[in-house]
Amino acid sequence: MLVGMPGAGKSAIGKRLAVRLGLPFLDADTEIENAAGLTIAEIFARYGEAHFRDGERRVISRIVAGPPVVLATGGGAYADARTRQILRESGAVTIWLRADIPVLKRRIVGRSNRPLFIGRDPDQVLQDLMQRRYPFYAEADLTLDCFDDTPEITTSRAERALIGWQRPARLPVALSERAYEVVVGCGLLSRAGGLLSPHLPARRVAIVSDASVAPLHLPALRTGLDDAHFEVRATVEVPPGEGSKRMAMLEEVLERLLSAGVDRSTTVIALGGGVVGDLAGFAAAVALRGLPFVQVPTTLLAQVDSSVGGKTGVNLSAGKNLAGAFHQPRIVLADTDTLATLPPRELRAGWGEVAKHGLLQGPLWEWCEANGPAAMAGDRDALRHAVLESCRLKAGVVVADEREEQKEGGRALLNLGHTFAHALEAECGYDGTLLHGEAVAVGLGLAAALSARLGHCSQEWPGRVMEHLAATGLPARVKDLPRRFSAEALIGRMRKDKKVRDGAMRFVLLRNAGDVFTTADVPPDAVLSLLRDEGAAA
Repeated sequence: MLVGMPGAGKSAIGKRLAVRLGLPFLDADTEIENAAGLTIAEIFARYGEAHFRDGERRVISRIVAGPPVVLATGGGAYADARTRQILRESGAVTIWLRADIPVLKRRIVGRSNRPLFIGRDPDQVLQDLMQRRYPFYAEADLTLDCFDDTPEITTSRAERALIGWQRPARLPVALSERAYEVVVGCGLLSRAGGLLSPHLPARRVAIVSDASVAPLHLPALRTGLDDAHFEVRATVEVPPGEGSKRMAMLEEVLERLLSAGVDRSTTVIALGGGVVGDLAGFAAAVALRGLPFVQVPTTLLAQVDSSVGGKTGVNLSAGKNLAGAFHQPRIVLADTDTLATLPPRELRAGWGEVAKHGLLQGPLWEWCEANGPAAMAGDRDALRHAVLESCRLKAGVVVADEREEQKEGGRALLNLGHTFAHALEAECGYDGTLLHGEAVAVGLGLAAALSARLGHCSQEWPGRVMEHLAATGLPARVKDLPRRFSAEALIGRMRKDKKVRDGAMRFVLLRNAGDVFTTADVPPDAVLSLLRDEGAAA
């Protein structure tokens, strides 16, 4: 379906595109005139625009419910909310033909079938229409800028755009109070405004990012927001790294947001990795007692894990994520194009969580073993699959146990390897020596080894897990890490972990891929012995 302003060339391009695609071409205005037995101008004159839009909506609904076609619409069709919903639900591909005023004016002046322009200044009419309609056109799947090129050239560009386009995946997180979607695909930042606007209370946002991510991805996000006429109230940048997840930085972010005049309808957008997502999400949860929140994760780690599920928070000296809140996003945009900008170490760190999801899910683990090295070499299809399936798994777990209230199983299973990992991170002081995904990788190896020692899984599993992690370039054992750890100190950290209940350490252990469980029935001496055997000092 081709959408855009009067004079954008929807019919001219649509006819040529239909020939190239081997599909019928239909013009919505012509279909309306045939159904009504009146011209568009006559319908407007006799019954008004509201009546026309209602008939237009019914005609478009009938067309998209039938066989595939190329459809050109009137300029106002896509500005109708119910028409846009019909198109989204039908699976139609929408292309916005965008042109500037001089181009449009040359094409519409003097035509009698343009009732909105009769007796009026065309420049002013076009300016007014753009102001009202562009925010809705921005919701189209594809945007094609049209210049003074010939229709053949523009049609070729439209055809190439269609061939290269891949519909993003939409995974529902069907929570009882407020469901939301995780959108996974490429090129999402440049479409951010159109993707976000149906889910937000107003077109006002504040962006929180970090000093490493902002130069890479903030321009594309701003462009996408500008296309849909969003107002950006504030852009707050924090230093990169785990050191920003602290109370002092939370207070600074809150002060910056409130001094910029955010209100209860202003949405906080987290643009960055897990640190930015956790920090911005916590700020959104407590500012004015709760602001709408959107996750735009730019690292593999954040896309497969921390951006989904609503956990937000900061670290304390006593441990990781000990202050925070559950605050679900309105939508998650996981633009897989951002993964191409990650340093290799950051990309590998994200794989630690992918491997964890594989062990939780079962078949995904076998896929990880077969495709992990290719993904770490930058294979786009492998990375997209990893993100999609990880989000699918986590969304299902979160829906079943949103606030980690189940004592056994549920969301707690997502902590596979994390009791060890959080202790390792806390001992490093969150100074960047050890990335979260690297700690998780070592934690997975330790969890598998502990499971085998306690007789829960076969003896092959520790070696199998560690071999896969090493094949993707991740550390697999404590002795692989760049510093020494005390086994006693790590045990002390584990006793302060937020998963401890009644003084007992809790672990997620493994019977097989796809068969994991939580337990507090683990002798501390067994954990201490394991840590020493795996490289921690006595």
